[in-house]
This record gives sequence, structure tokens and C-alpha cells, in this order.
Amino acid sequence: MSFVHLHLHTLYSLLDGAIRMKDLIKTVQGFQMPAVAVTDHGNMFATIDFYKKAKDAGVKPIIGTEAYVAPKGRKDRSERSSHHLLLLAENAEGYANLRYLASKAYTEGHYYNPRIDKELLRERSKGIFAASACLGGEIPQLLLRGSTDKAREAILEYRDLFEPGHFFLEIQPNGLAEQIRVNDALKQLSKDTGVGLLATNDCHYVLKEHARAQEILMAIASGKTLADANRLRHESAEYYIKSPQEMIEYFADVPEAIENTLRIAEACNLELKLGNPRPPSFKLPEGTNEDEFMVALAQKGLEERFGELRKKGLAFDPDQYRARLELELGVIKKMGFSGYFLIVQDFINWAKNHGVPVGPGRGSGAGSLVAYSLRITDLDPIPYKLLFERFLNPERVSMPDFDVDFCQTNRYKVIDYVTGRYGRENVGQIITFGSLKAKSVVRDVCRVMNLPFSEADKIAKLIPDVLGISLKQAIFGDPAKGIAGEPKLKEMLDQPQPLGVRMQSPGETEEKEVTTKDLLEIAMALEGLHRQPGMHAAGVVIGDKPLWETVPLYQPPNDPILVTQFAKEEVEQAGLVKFDFLGLKNLTVIQNAIDWVNKKLPPEEHLESSMLPLNDAAAFELMTKGDTAGVFQMESSGFTEMVKALKPSCFEDVIAAGALYRPGPLKQKLPGTDVTMVELYIERKHGRMPVEYDHPLLEPLLKETYGVIVYQEQVMQISQVLAGYSLGRADLLRRAMGKKKPEVMQKERAGFMEGAIKNGIAEAVAARVFDGMEKFAEYGFNKSHSAAYAVVTMQTAWLKAHHRVEFMAALLSSEKESTDKIVLHIADARAAGVEVLPPDVNESQYDFSVVGQRILFGLGAIRGVGEAAIEAIVAARKDGPFKGLFDFCERVDLKRVNRKVIESLIKAGAFDFTKVERRRMFESVDRALERGQCSQRDKAIGQASLFGVLSKKCGKSVETEDYLQGEEWPEKERLRLEKEAIGFYITGHPLEQYRKELDRYARPCTKVQQMRKEQKATIAGVVVSLREKVLQSGKRMAWGTLE
Repeated sequence: MSFVHLHLHTLYSLLDGAIRMKDLIKTVQGFQMPAVAVTDHGNMFATIDFYKKAKDAGVKPIIGTEAYVAPKGRKDRSERSSHHLLLLAENAEGYANLRYLASKAYTEGHYYNPRIDKELLRERSKGIFAASACLGGEIPQLLLRGSTDKAREAILEYRDLFEPGHFFLEIQPNGLAEQIRVNDALKQLSKDTGVGLLATNDCHYVLKEHARAQEILMAIASGKTLADANRLRHESAEYYIKSPQEMIEYFADVPEAIENTLRIAEACNLELKLGNPRPPSFKLPEGTNEDEFMVALAQKGLEERFGELRKKGLAFDPDQYRARLELELGVIKKMGFSGYFLIVQDFINWAKNHGVPVGPGRGSGAGSLVAYSLRITDLDPIPYKLLFERFLNPERVSMPDFDVDFCQTNRYKVIDYVTGRYGRENVGQIITFGSLKAKSVVRDVCRVMNLPFSEADKIAKLIPDVLGISLKQAIFGDPAKGIAGEPKLKEMLDQPQPLGVRMQSPGETEEKEVTTKDLLEIAMALEGLHRQPGMHAAGVVIGDKPLWETVPLYQPPNDPILVTQFAKEEVEQAGLVKFDFLGLKNLTVIQNAIDWVNKKLPPEEHLESSMLPLNDAAAFELMTKGDTAGVFQMESSGFTEMVKALKPSCFEDVIAAGALYRPGPLKQKLPGTDVTMVELYIERKHGRMPVEYDHPLLEPLLKETYGVIVYQEQVMQISQVLAGYSLGRADLLRRAMGKKKPEVMQKERAGFMEGAIKNGIAEAVAARVFDGMEKFAEYGFNKSHSAAYAVVTMQTAWLKAHHRVEFMAALLSSEKESTDKIVLHIADARAAGVEVLPPDVNESQYDFSVVGQRILFGLGAIRGVGEAAIEAIVAARKDGPFKGLFDFCERVDLKRVNRKVIESLIKAGAFDFTKVERRRMFESVDRALERGQCSQRDKAIGQASLFGVLSKKCGKSVETEDYLQGEEWPEKERLRLEKEAIGFYITGHPLEQYRKELDRYARPCTKVQQMRKEQKATIAGVVVSLREKVLQSGKRMAWGTLE
């Protein structure tokens, strides 16, 4: 006889289940179990991940959940407790009902836990097997309280909620005294009621020895330490995936409890239809269909684009455009994607028409002329040789994917529009899962063990700062990825040292000393487990019907937004189409800068982002000088250095720069050469190396990149021109080269050679060309994406070159939450001669603003001054400027502008217009607040005089700014407090007194940027931050910031 586990918690039972999916499948296969169920707490997060892995392994997946049942109804909030109930999908109807229940648990019943109730179960119980669950179930709880009669009533009630023979009484082998009592009682009640027994083990971890790690995991979840006797924990170490033999032996007296697991497993035959995502239907005008409507819109849109091209004075061949449009439309219609294009163009054009900036394009979609005609994208693909087949291959049917950049500030408006258009129940965002990472899990385990923070920090800092590094890699190294192991971590594992804490693991009778080895082993066991749900930064799904009919739904606490319980790839597997609504801060910067510029221009000269030139000498000069702070894509020091060497002289160079600035082209020497791809491009551009072509036919394809294959599209065009490939087949070759499978490449080489020889290309030349394509293909980049992003690069560079003040004000506003970036951008502005004025309560807005040719500091960038306080300040000054601190406190809403806000404003210099020393104002805050509160109380009850003079009990009139007497803070202290408020020095600098010495011995930072590479320089400043980092090689480096 075999056995099937039907009650099991994976890593999707967040911070409770410690079973990874691959370990589950491997264990079940090892036990030769025919099936297994996953029943995570209150959710169905694991469904697709589990289903696919189980199917691939030949194990029958049973989809379930351990639901929380609210005793008084899912909408009741009078008590926190809820009862557990095991639910398993028998068939498609049962799976649909589980999705409904799991969704309602979050959208209607979430109170501490996502809860359902018996009312929902009555409505949605068909096709579901259910069981009484663990000791947290309603029936076990009644039995533990000695209420056997009520337990019998509950059994009969649950039995009648479900179809005949679909409710069972769970007995478990965890060995706890309470469980043994419940098991015995349930065995008798099974005989009394005729409700069958079901043997389960409520599995939470794979192996028995994992009990200790799972206990730590539960403590991480509750925020408790091992010293807390009241923490939630399993008192037994038996919650592992037991073998069939163990389960059969334990329940030898009730073999039917084992047999019932097999009966349920055999009855559960859910087959999910995965893949084939379909977009919702687009609402069309009467008398037309999706194909006809899209064709009409695209043709009309292309004619409008012709008008724009003529307005710009650009030459073009209308017949070439129309032929390309017809080709693309044919492919789109044949693949059935007209509706998808209509949906995307609809929300993008709504955004543009409602003042939400939209990016010119992103990804391979920028290669589509249909997309350009529908205004999905704003870059003409034809002049830049962008290929539609790179986006939608007629020889390989796959869903198109438009990633769309919106202004970060107003992205939410587009999501609101889509929600309103398609219905709230039909639109949602996509879940993500935050995981326990290497450093964070070490800190978490240390906290649970009650180790000092300094100890935890010391150990965590030994882990190299490598993105995605695992603890195993940090300890043992990973030569394949160039990661050197940290010797001190290895020593902690090999030579365990006591940590001064003791721990009693579940199932053990004695406490044991915890060592460094224990710490690292527990951390490695927990690393990678899911910690909490979140929302995908961009993903939005739109359905034709309520989303729960396709996927179960999650809803964050106190948030009305719907979120799928399946992650990004799984949502599409389930049948929904994902639309990416990305937020790009740079679009906000561009639009805000243009708005500032337009304020000083007559209406007929107003700028629009789409009309900014893509070839501009001043913008190219700015890049060549390395003046790229705030220029999209070029902000990093590495990109700045590359573009200084490249010296762009045309838009095509900017496109190439975006494609070249990646690790491969920058660092890897090309096979058979001593230069990188970047070096080859730069040397050829400037004539220091000859531009060579293996065949004259290659020159038109590679001339713009000086004979270097920079783009994937060039590989496709070479295959088309030399070997006679269709662009669809050429795209398949591009994909094959990216995967580098030897057997596939051998076949592709033969096909290319055959086609090239047929076209009259010499065999040796064809072989050399194919070798070149292979060599460069590893580093080739998507030209459509690079070209679309180069537009944003040029727009930011043009604005900075021609309207620096307005651009810098917009840039500073976008970074007001980041003191480090504000410091850098203000230094950049000052280096260019742009004055940045200190904040002023009478003049400053929430954001940075433009005053003539100067920038006024924004109140929103002052630490401790929130948006609500600023709104109150702006509202109050509509009645006239503030005379001083006392007048300010009388007029602003003191419920929103408190003492801390006022103190921050004083320290930042926002009251300097009064000419009163900051220290005197700071020490007068209590007096000013008291006077202001009294005045506002009097006004509220009508006691203020006709002339606004305070009543006698309030003291003097506010017109008498009655500051305490005293001297100003010493300069050093005044500047320290100023920096405390705004993050840097704005009205002076501590080193100002050493100006003569600095001028003599140190070089200004602005001149350092103009120095030759590897030239030495002495600089001076105040150290404001220092960060140490362990490199992959094991060496230590430090990064510091001087101010």
C-alpha cells in the first residue's frame, strides 16, 4: 500500500512553510508517491509553479489551500481568531470554486488572515474535497475544549456543506498530547457519523532535521526571539514529509485513513490548460471588427505622421511607408493580434491626451511602423532600419509585448483609466514575492537568536556585495561566476565558535549551545524562502471577465487594488495578457523642464518633447565634455568616460552608445583580437583603425557602426542580404546564436552557407561572415530599444545644453527624496554658474522652481517637512507674505505644521528673509507657537479684534516679532544644522576658512572632470560617507563621498 500527502505547506506559506518546490518533487519521487497536494495557508500562490514541476516529474499535482474560516462571518471584525479547513480541487469546477474562495478571502474577509466563511462554502463547495485540518480547525478546537457534542454537530454541518463523501476528519502523527487526544476522539466520531478519516501530516519542512530552521522561520515572521516563551512554534519535530511506510505504521489501526488519501488522489483529476494568453476584446464602434478598425486607425495615423515629417522638413518615400504598413498589418491580422494593438494604442493615446508623458518606445516594439502610426511609439523606424520582424516574427507565433514608459508621477492615472474602461473586477496588478536574501537572512537569524546587532552586522558584512549572491557562494566561492569565497565565513563553518546563546529545538528535551556553524547552516536552510508579497513594478493584467475566473486574487491590506496571486510568467500561463506600465522618472523631468521653458516663450514657440531635435551639436558637445549628470542613460561615471572617448557626432552614435555600454562589449576582448567591441567601435570611428568589410554587400548594413556588428538587427539583415533569408527566418538565426547550442549552430551554419553560395558569395567569404556574426552576436543588442531610449537621451541632453536652469530645476525636483543626488546636481549646477537659492517660506514651492536664471530650493527637499505641511504653508501665504516666525505661526494650520517642521525650516534658512539670527528664531519657537495657537483659538471663537490684534491673554500683537535675545550659532554649528535639515551646505562651507590653502594645493572637482585618464590630482573636502565593499576576488575596497 502507498500513501499520498494531502496537507502540505511550501515556501508560499510565507515565513511558515520551508519546503521548496524542487525539494518537494524530488522527495515525493523518491518515495514513489503517485501524487501530492500543496495546501498553503489561505492562498493559492504556488498553483502554477507546483503544477508544472509536478507534471514534468510525472507526479499528479493536487491543487488546494488550507483556508481560514471566520467563526462569525468573513466581514465580521469582532474577533481575530479563525479556524483552519483543508480544501482540495477535485476537478475544473472545484478549481474554479477554490479560485473564488481564495479571492473572496482577500477582497472581503481579510482581517489578520484572508478568511472565508460557511456562507461562501455553501455557495462554492462543488468539486472540492475538504478535511477538518490541524489542531487549528474548528472541530479539533471543540474537542480540545471538551465539547464533543458540539464537535459532532460541526462534523455534520461540514459534511452537509460539501458533496456526499467529500468531507473527511484529519488525523495526524505529530505525537503531541493534544493531537493524540484529538485523533482518538475523531476515530470514534468517524464511526458515529460515518464521516471518513484522512491521514495527513501537515508538512512544513522536508526533513526532520529542518525543524530547527523552521522554528527560526516562524520567529522571524512573528518578530520574536528564542527567549520569548510566548512565541508561536511547533512543539514537535514531526512536521516533515514522512515516508509512506512511516504514515502506514503510525495509523496501522485505521488503514482506511491511509486508503482515503489514495482514493482522493485518484479522484482528483484537474487538468490545467496553460499558455495561449488572450487579450480582452476591444470595445469597437458598431459595424466593424478588430481587424478593420485597426487597419483604418493605422492608415489614418500614417497619413498624420506624413504631415509631421513634412513639417520637420524631412524627405521620405510615402510608397515605401505604405508598403511596409501593409506588410505589418497583414502579419498582425494573421496572428490575431489586432485587438492587442487597439488596447495598447487606446491607453497610450488617452495618456497623451490627458497630460501624462509617454516614452517614445521601449523594447523591440519600436521597430513597428504600425505602432508608430497608432502613436504607440514616437520614433519613425524606417530611417533607422528598425525591423518589425524583431518584434513580431511571422515565422514564430508569439504574443507581442509592448513595454510602455509613463511619467512616474502620473502613471497611476493610466491604470485608473484602464480600470474604469474595462471594469474594476477585470483589471489587476501582478504579485511578486520578496525573499530572504543572503545578508538579510543572516541578520534575521541573529536577531531571533538574540545576538547583538553589531555581531549580526559584522557577519553580514563579510558577504560580498555581489547582486544575487547566495550564502553558499559567499562561503565556498563560485569560480564559474568569478566569486571568491570569504575565508572568515568558511572558518566559521569549519571551526565552529559558540555564540553565547542556547536553543532547544522542537522535539528535543535539552538546550544546546548555538555555534557559528549552526547560525550559517540555519541561514542557508532559510535563504531564498519567500518573505512577503508585493506588487510588480509595471505589470497590469486586463481580462474580458472578472479576473478570479482565470486566476485567484490577492489584495494588500487596506488597499482596494486587485492583485493576481500568480506571478508574472504564471499569469500568462494561466491565460491572461500582461501589459507593462513602467514609471520613468526622466519623462517627468523632461515635461517639467519644458513647462518651465514654455512659461517664458510665446505660445507659438512652445516646445513639445516630440519636436526636440535628435541631431544637435550643442548636445553632442555636452556629451563629449562629460557634462552628462542628469542625461538619461549617461549619468554613471563609466558611461560618461565611454561617451567622452566616443565623442558622438550624430544620433546614430547615441543609439550605438546605449547598445555598447554593457559588460560584454566593454570588457571582453573580441576573439582573435586585443580590443573590446567598444574600443573597436571608437578606434574605427576616429580613423585610428581601418573600417573593413568582408564583402561589399555588408557596407550598407554596417557603415553606420563602422563595420562593427553592434545590433541584433544587423545579424538579421546580413542573413537576408547575403543568404537570402526572410527576416522571419533571420530572426530565428539570431535567437539560435544567442543560445549558442553547438548542434543548432552547426545546422544554422550549413543553411547560411548554402544560401550565401547560391547568391554568388564565395564559400570562404561566407564562412568568414558567419564567423563574424557568431563572434559579435554574443554582444549584439536590440537596436529598436536602443534607438527609442536614445531619443530620451537626446531630449535630456538638448534641454540641459539649451535650457540648463529649467532642466536642473526639474531634475532636482525629481530627486528631492535623495539627498545624495541633490548634492551632486546642485554641485553640477553651481559648476555651470547656476545659482541655487536657499529655501524661503514666502517663495519656495513644494518642488524646486525657476526664478529668472536661478533655482529656488524646494520645501519638499527639506528633511522633516512633509507634503501636508507644505500645502498648509502655501495655502496660508495666499493672504500675503509672512512677516516673520510669529506671523507664520498665527496663520498656518498648526495641526499640520508642528514644532519639528518649524525647526527644520529655521535650520534650512527658510526664514532668513527676516534678517533675524537662526538661533534666536529657533529658541523662540515655543513662544511663537504659543502665540499662534492662542490667536487661532481666539479667531475660532470670534474674539479677535476687527484689526487682527490679539486679545490680551495672547500677549503682544504678532506684528511685534517678539524673539528671544541672543547671539547667532557659531558658523560651524549653523552650517552643521543646515546640513542636518537639507543634507548639505548651501549658504557656506566648513572649509571656507581654508580657501587660500585649498586654492594653492587642491584642484577643483570641475577641473578634475577635464583631466586625462590616470592623471593624478589632489582634491579636498569633508568626508560625509564611507562604505566598505568586499569584491568578488575577496579584496576590500572603500567608496567615500567628499563634500
